[in-house]
Amino acid sequence: MAFLIKIIHIVSAIILLLSIITQQRGTGLSATFGGTGGGGFQVTKRGPEKFLFYFTIVMAIIFVGSAVLSLFF
Repeated sequence: MAFLIKIIHIVSAIILLLSIITQQRGTGLSATFGGTGGGGFQVTKRGPEKFLFYFTIVMAIIFVGSAVLSLFF
């Protein structure tokens, strides 16, 4: 059980790191992959940016949960 929790913790840490790195503050996801990314007045997240935002939150919850569980096992 403890081994599985450690594996989940390590994998979630790597995925969380990658999902945070792919987000850029103040610009859209299009600027990350070669778009212009500037000059827009779009306030809400749409499409892949919204998915990546929520995916990062879920991965952070999994990461913290596995860290707490590793204290007890």
